[in-house]
Amino acid sequence: MTYSVGQVAGFAGVTVRTLHHYDAIGLLAPGARSHAGHRRYSDADLDRLQQILFYRELGFPLDDVAVLLDDPDADPRAHLRRQHEVLTARIEQLRAMAAAVEHAMEARRMGIELTPEERFEVFGDKDPERYAEEAEARWGGTERYAESQRRVATYTKEDWRRINTEVADWGERYAALMAAGEPPAGPAARALAEEHRQHITRWYYDCDHATHTALADMYVADERFRAFYDGMRPGLAEHLREAILANAAGA
Repeated sequence: MTYSVGQVAGFAGVTVRTLHHYDAIGLLAPGARSHAGHRRYSDADLDRLQQILFYRELGFPLDDVAVLLDDPDADPRAHLRRQHEVLTARIEQLRAMAAAVEHAMEARRMGIELTPEERFEVFGDKDPERYAEEAEARWGGTERYAESQRRVATYTKEDWRRINTEVADWGERYAALMAAGEPPAGPAARALAEEHRQHITRWYYDCDHATHTALADMYVADERFRAFYDGMRPGLAEHLREAILANAAGA
């Protein structure tokens, strides 16, 4: 039993273009061709596609996925164990975030005034702006940090709601971009990197491209920042760093 590229796209919830791309880069070559030369996928091909999509959902770059799947010493159980470990860590992180959201909801219901720290509790200890002073110290100078402090001192609960909503919406769109296999230097990723820079400028301080690239390095080097962005999607911190650098280079 074999399946057409359109059937497989429907089964897996991916586009035909994605399957063509996987074939072109040697990640998933169909096991057979019809008399007319059309791609035909076997059950074994579907098994491999499932593994590819698992790893892509977990944030692995396509090059890494190819290495993992083509490792002659790895067996299917090893892939499943690795995926289970990453998923378990992600589930625990989401549970902690859900508990923080419940706390915030209960505080609002009871009319309790949230502290500045609690406004970001939905992110656990991973909200990068909570480390703005440390980041500013790394850049050398404190004017941007002072500007940020002046601004946030005037923000209302509605302002903080808008900030959190913007961050969540941006994170969902960036995760979707990665799931679609968009490269960091591509126009879609660069556009979201620029949106990230504009968000900082709008709410905290004037974030020029030089400052943004300094932030990008810290998002990867500092485990707390990396955890914040990788909490949106594994691998997002590294992907965002490359997109920020590409955006700055093209400015």
